[in-house]
Amino acid sequence: MPGWLGRIGAGLTEMSERLNERRAEVAREQAVADRQAAPSPPPAPATEQVPPPPDYAPAVPSPRPDPAQAVPWGVRVAAEAGWRLLVLAGTVWVLMRVISAVQLLVLAFAAALLITAILQPTVARLMRYGFPRGLATALTAILGFVVMGLIGWFVTWQVMENIDNLSDQVQDGIDELRNWLLNSPFHVTDKQINDIAENLREAIGANTDQITSAGLEGVTVVVEALTGILLTMFSTLFLLYDGRRIWEWTLKLVPAAARPGVAGAGPRAWRTLTAYVRGTVVVALIDAIFIGLGIYFLDVPMAVPLAVFIFLFAFIPLVGAVVSGALAVVVALVTQGVFTAVMVLVVVLAVQQIEGHILQPFILGRAVRVHPLAVVLSVAAGGMVAGIGGAVVAVPLVAVSNTVVGYLRWYSQEQQLRSAGQRHAARPATADEAVQAEGGSGGAAPGDAHRNTEGPAHQG
Repeated sequence: MPGWLGRIGAGLTEMSERLNERRAEVAREQAVADRQAAPSPPPAPATEQVPPPPDYAPAVPSPRPDPAQAVPWGVRVAAEAGWRLLVLAGTVWVLMRVISAVQLLVLAFAAALLITAILQPTVARLMRYGFPRGLATALTAILGFVVMGLIGWFVTWQVMENIDNLSDQVQDGIDELRNWLLNSPFHVTDKQINDIAENLREAIGANTDQITSAGLEGVTVVVEALTGILLTMFSTLFLLYDGRRIWEWTLKLVPAAARPGVAGAGPRAWRTLTAYVRGTVVVALIDAIFIGLGIYFLDVPMAVPLAVFIFLFAFIPLVGAVVSGALAVVVALVTQGVFTAVMVLVVVLAVQQIEGHILQPFILGRAVRVHPLAVVLSVAAGGMVAGIGGAVVAVPLVAVSNTVVGYLRWYSQEQQLRSAGQRHAARPATADEAVQAEGGSGGAAPGDAHRNTEGPAHQG
């Protein structure tokens, strides 16, 4: 009985194991069947063929680019520069309008600056000798204005003394010129000369009203000239006596950020103006002496007044020399004949060549050197804006502006180098830089070489 029961239990155990194996095999077969029955993904096509749109389909617009990107780079740069130039041109136009409205005041102050540049060294010299500032200013101003007044009186006196003699000589010169034209190869007849003279007389008679109005305007010009002279004298006195405090007050009008640069540019601009005025006075004096001597030895009348005119016109660069030389040649032509006029022309050209190539570079130096094109354009612009006074002050204004711009450019570069040096000093050194510093030659910092060089202001 126990043996039979043991055989039954072993059989049941074996049957249970076979059932478990069968269940596992069925599960495996079901999984395989499920995987086979699942749909497989379609294969990706090698190339996708998109059919072209039909003819009746509307065109699809492409996306528009950014307008700023569509404009060429050169056009954008030109536009940026263009509106800035328009702003500058408008500023200059408004400034010119303001100057034209107060032209007399501006010219008087400019003349006072030029006279102060001449007289200020005398004030400084008297103060070094122990004179008080007020007394030194009064003595210098009185002496300077007396000398200028004596020059004007001397010229007027010489012209009035020689006007009758000059009138007779001019009439004789016109007669000689008429005879020369009659006998010249130009085939000019006496009738043609008489017709020209008659036309001149008719033109003068027809324009009598205009001549009369011009004479009345001349009275106004005299009044304005006297007003300008008084303003110039008054401004010169205060510039000589209190110029430093006037400059310090002017600096307060400048923004604080730009004040150090302007404060450094001011003295250099003044040195440039002083050097220009002194050099121009010396050169004009040499021209007047040598050309006046040549005219005197050639027996041209009014040699001394002509020499004074040459001295005064020399303050207008290039143009003044041409005008004064032409005046001397014309006076020699109508008074002494063609040969004397040619000799005067030779003297004028020789002295002007010596002045342009030797005297001006030696006396004026590099501090106030201005290109001839800039001289011509500035004189023309000054003459168009303010007449003779504008032509006189145009070139010193350009020379001073050149000095100021050069110094401000140098000062800006200097500030940038100092800022770069401070940032470099504040940054912690790397290992390589520390090794180089320990094993280097101990030279100066990279910016020190530039800081030790002299800028354009020191050269002036």
